[in-house]
Amino acid sequence: MCGIVGYSGKRAGVDVLLNGLEKLEYRGYDSAGVAYFDGDDIRVVKCEGRLAALRERLAAMPAPDTHCGIGHTRWATHGAPSDVNSHPHAASRVCLVHNGIIENYAELKEHLIRCGYEFCSETDSEVLVKLLDYHYQNDPIDAIRRTVAEVRGSYGAAILFRDHPGEVYAVRRESPLIVGYGDGENFLASDIPALLKYTREYSVLDEGEMAVLRPDGIEIYSDLGAPIEKERLTAAFDEQSAEKGGFPHFMLKEIHEQPSALRATIGPRVENGLPDLHIDALSDDYLRRIENVHIVACGTAMHAGMVGKTAIEALARIPAFTDIASEFRYRDPILKPDDLVVIISQSGETLDTLAALKLAKQRGAKTLAVVNVVGSSIARAADAVLYTYAGPEIAVASTKAYSVQMAVMYLFALRLALAKGVRDESEIRYLTGELMRAGELIRPLLEECENVKFLASRFMNSDHLFFMGRGMDYALSLEGSLKLKEISYVHSEAYAAGELKHGTISLITKGTPVVAIATQDSVYEKTISNVREARSRGARVILLCKEGAAVPEDAADYIIRLPQFESLLMPLLMIVPLQLFAYYMSVLRGCDVDKPRNLAKSVTVE
Repeated sequence: MCGIVGYSGKRAGVDVLLNGLEKLEYRGYDSAGVAYFDGDDIRVVKCEGRLAALRERLAAMPAPDTHCGIGHTRWATHGAPSDVNSHPHAASRVCLVHNGIIENYAELKEHLIRCGYEFCSETDSEVLVKLLDYHYQNDPIDAIRRTVAEVRGSYGAAILFRDHPGEVYAVRRESPLIVGYGDGENFLASDIPALLKYTREYSVLDEGEMAVLRPDGIEIYSDLGAPIEKERLTAAFDEQSAEKGGFPHFMLKEIHEQPSALRATIGPRVENGLPDLHIDALSDDYLRRIENVHIVACGTAMHAGMVGKTAIEALARIPAFTDIASEFRYRDPILKPDDLVVIISQSGETLDTLAALKLAKQRGAKTLAVVNVVGSSIARAADAVLYTYAGPEIAVASTKAYSVQMAVMYLFALRLALAKGVRDESEIRYLTGELMRAGELIRPLLEECENVKFLASRFMNSDHLFFMGRGMDYALSLEGSLKLKEISYVHSEAYAAGELKHGTISLITKGTPVVAIATQDSVYEKTISNVREARSRGARVILLCKEGAAVPEDAADYIIRLPQFESLLMPLLMIVPLQLFAYYMSVLRGCDVDKPRNLAKSVTVE
């Protein structure tokens, strides 16, 4: 989850590193640091806190005349946030920044202590740098190979060797790293936004691969140390698209980008009014053979998977299952040869989700990735990929990525139903047309921000809050609750409305805030009955329902009405006011919207 940058070229090196770290701070902001060549030595500057603290520390020093270095922004795993646990870490001849977890660090540390090494931090990363120093005999690639051969765990590392000035070395396993190509300069980063100010041309390092950056070029080696050629990719977006664009926060910008993201994701996959996935591996002949669909993801992507499960079962009438990735990989899942495992991840680098994909392939199941990043680890490992064209998503709390994940799952469910012949073409054509309308129906909802802000102001001092709904509305309740708790720090829980009376209603007392979602026509009256039960115990209720829905006077304190739309597709509309409510709750409570505490954008550790 930490962010890594590296640079070798002709510019002021520290400025390049700081700019890259600024673009990667969403990956972790417990501490930040840089290391750069200073004459014949390597200088390390690092500190606990946000990147601004590092900038202040550097500003108090003489401006370094350097053109090569590495940088790091940390999300703490091993060792609490502190100056000493910050990266980079150094040994006598080597300096390193690291993303990942070294699982056998304790036994390696004991060995190194016996060899005379001393340690000052609590991190596993310090073990890694000192193991590199232990193996170093004037050949950096050989030292890296010897080191990683002894390591169990995950790592994306950028390394400076004291006697190789002007060069940055890198190696990766399960933690993402890319190299960027410039003119007389070259770059290293954990993610594309760190490169966009300087280049859009990049290559993705695969498992075990190593790289050497120099001003005049990049060399890439296999895990065996053999030179290899890598495919060069071009980023689909530029630096401007990764900026706030006049919005006060990335999250609000990305909420407003949902109509265009939906259009970009859905439009190219509709031909003659019908869904067309344009992937040979997902031909109708293959889709007809699928017996079960297993959807595996984490967090927000998991909630998109729940919507996908309901859509698949409702439309294609085959069993679909959802699993949290960290549970799926350890529960010994039962997979059949004709089962499809759908892996959903915004970054395409989520470690638990990637491990689940590898397990599914080992068990002989076909895998389909739904990801936002071209060339990501999950995209490369899956048998087939459906990309979500959300563009860069910088805010830690996912918004537009969630919407396009749902859209892709709807497209898949519609095509699956058509291939299996359980729905006639006219019905699929109608639902596809409605799906294509979703973006335009969202636009008016975005214009009602002030109404949602007013509701947030009425509940901003709440310590606890409940969400409730049935069916699709329950899945949306889970996502609405997650958004609220992760950025406003209000304790919130989501419940299936029918379960409220089986224990949870005991928590509702006078003034308890409840957000009730009732957009599913088949269970609307039952949901309203559950809402009235909560309000009769004193709950303050915000009700979200469709225009024209009959709402008893005693059912809600506040009502948000959404346009009439197909019940199956309502999550695409419903999520917008829930995202805005969480956003304004966070703003009004004075929280850091884009960088909530203890969280990072891409979870690349277990």
